[in-house]
Amino acid sequence: MQLTGLLWGSKLLDRVEFPHSEVLGPEASPDEIKALLKKCGTVFIKPIFKGGVGKKGKSGLIGRVSDLTAALSEKERLYFVEHIHGTTRAKADGVTFEGAVPAEHEVYFSISDSTIFRAPTMTITHHGGVDIEELPKDKIAEVPFDPLTGLKSFHVSNALEDLGAPAEIISPLVQNLPKLWTLFNNYGMSTLEINPLRMMPNKRGRLVPVACDFKGSFDIDNPAWKRLDLPSHLFASDYSEFEQEINQLRTYQGQSDVFIMNEKGTITAPTFGGGANALVTELLGDRATISSDFGGNPPYAKMNDIARIVFKYWLNQSNVLFIIGGKANNTDIYETFRAMADALKDHFKTSPTPLFVVIGRGGPNLIQGLSAMRDTLDGLKLPYRIFGHDSAMSEVVNFAKRADDWMSSGGSEKVREAMGL
Repeated sequence: MQLTGLLWGSKLLDRVEFPHSEVLGPEASPDEIKALLKKCGTVFIKPIFKGGVGKKGKSGLIGRVSDLTAALSEKERLYFVEHIHGTTRAKADGVTFEGAVPAEHEVYFSISDSTIFRAPTMTITHHGGVDIEELPKDKIAEVPFDPLTGLKSFHVSNALEDLGAPAEIISPLVQNLPKLWTLFNNYGMSTLEINPLRMMPNKRGRLVPVACDFKGSFDIDNPAWKRLDLPSHLFASDYSEFEQEINQLRTYQGQSDVFIMNEKGTITAPTFGGGANALVTELLGDRATISSDFGGNPPYAKMNDIARIVFKYWLNQSNVLFIIGGKANNTDIYETFRAMADALKDHFKTSPTPLFVVIGRGGPNLIQGLSAMRDTLDGLKLPYRIFGHDSAMSEVVNFAKRADDWMSSGGSEKVREAMGL
C-alpha cells in the first residue's frame, strides 16, 4: 500500500504539524491557482499517479509555470498523461498545483523498516533533491534506532554533524524531524520519505524545513493506518473493477494483495505467501491472469469473498485454476479451501466453464482441506491434480503449465463434454 505526492501527503504531515509546501488539488479553480501564483511566484504542476511511480521529473512530467495561462495549459497536458518507468505503466488521474519554496539547501530524509539492521532506520543527507542512489555512500547517513524510544534529536544532530552539514540547517532539522517518527509509528507506516526538504527562511530569517514531496507505504497487517481515514481507492494499483473489489477486503486479518498481470492470461493462480507469489509469478509469465498473495490466515468469510471475486472476473477465460502456496505455519488450510470450494460451487451454478484444477499446499488441517476441495471438484466433474507439501513448487508450476497446454490443444473440449455442457 503506497501513497505518493502532497495531495494526501500534506494531510498526513498536518497531523504532526510538519511544514509542507502549499498544494491545491485537481479541482482547484482558476482563481485559486491565480492566488497561489501571486503568493508563491512559481507553481509546480505534477500528475497524480496511484502508487509509487518514479522518474517523473526526468521524463518531463512536471510543469513549472509563473502565470495562469501556462498553468492551465500544463494542467491539460498532464491531467491524464501516461508514464512508463521500467516495467511499470501508469496513467495519471488529475494534477496538483504546488507552490515553489525558495531555498539554498535541500535535504533528503526517510524512515524505513530496515532488513539489514532489523530496526527502524533513518536515512538522511543534506544533498537532497536528487535520487538517493546517485550519491556516494560517504554523503549519506543511515542510522538505526530503538523503536521503543523512537527517533530522537541526537540521532539527527549526530548524523548531520558527521556528514559535515552546514551549521544553519542542523538546529531546524533537529527540532522538526522527530515529528516524522510520530507519524511513522502512530499510523502503521513501513516507509516514509521526503525528498526534497527545502530549508526556507522564515520572516525572521531562520531556516524552516518544508516538505516538497512525500512518499509513504503502509503495513496492511497493522490496523493503525485506518485511523487516517484514507479512501481505499488510493491504494489500488489501477482502476480495474477487479482490483477495486479486492481492495475493499483489506483487513488486519489476512492479506488481499492483487495485481493484474495479463488480461488475456489463461492460468488464474490464487497464491498464498510472498515467496510462493514471487516464484509463481516469475515462472508463469504471460500465462498468469493475476499476481496475488492471500496468506495471513484469512477467516472463512473473507476467503470466500476473495475467491468469489477472483472467479467472477477470471475463470471464464482460464484453462487452469492453480491454487498454490508453501507449507503454512498458521493458515488453516481447511478453512481457506472450504471457502474456495464453496465459492467455486456458487460460481458454477451460474457460469460453468471447462477448467483444469491444480493444487499445491501444505499446512495445518491439510487433509481435511484437500478432502473438501476434492469432493467439490468431483461433484463438478472437473479434472484435477493435487500435490502435497513435499512436492517441489517449481515442478508443480511446470505441471500447471502443461495442463494449460493440454487444455489449449483440445483438452478443453474433452472437459466440456465430460461436464455435459
